[in-house]
Amino acid sequence: MTKIESALIRRWLNGWTVARSLPAAEPVESGEDGLWSKCNQPGREVEVFALRADEEPKSLARLAASVAAAQQTTWLTVPTLLPGTVEAVVSAAGLEVLQRSEWFMTTDLTEHPQHAPAAPYEREVRTEGPVTVVSLHDSSGGVAAHGAIAVIGADAIADRIETDAAHRRRGLGRAMMSALAEAAVAQGARTGLLIASKEGQHLYSSLGWHHEADVLIARGPGVPPNE
Repeated sequence: MTKIESALIRRWLNGWTVARSLPAAEPVESGEDGLWSKCNQPGREVEVFALRADEEPKSLARLAASVAAAQQTTWLTVPTLLPGTVEAVVSAAGLEVLQRSEWFMTTDLTEHPQHAPAAPYEREVRTEGPVTVVSLHDSSGGVAAHGAIAVIGADAIADRIETDAAHRRRGLGRAMMSALAEAAVAQGARTGLLIASKEGQHLYSSLGWHHEADVLIARGPGVPPNE
């Protein structure tokens, strides 16, 4: 594979916005170059997602220039098989590179391994519409780990998988992903998609998730708060 397909990025983004209760992503002004979504977070008001950075490098340069000129603090997320080239382009546009080591990953959820949480942890599963949230509670009832997954057709997009620092290295990550996969398959999903942090890549790989592309994230300068 010489590039990550834009359709795959779109599928992930459709679920990511649903998982976070964000507005659906819209095309950027430059047409097919990318999509954007309001995030409404301090220091991350808007996020732009590149769709064809590898196949059309000029499209990335256009996106980077628009992010650099944005009046709101805007992030640019770029799935790519050419991270070095992408970093050079976004840096030349004046963007600050935030993450260099995230991965775009997929899996067949119907073959996902199952791991139950060990005692004393208990699992809570809550589904509202297309989104399922799983929490793992310790003996005192506190949340030791949590995560969400949004089912869109046959796709399920996992998001915000976190384990509290005091409960790590106890198999909770595996139990969390098992519960999310089980819930997604029960709703008709077959393909899992996610963007993995550097810390999560080993876990997901051990569960059969496949690396499809690197993901580089950069940020524009935005407008200072006092202006």
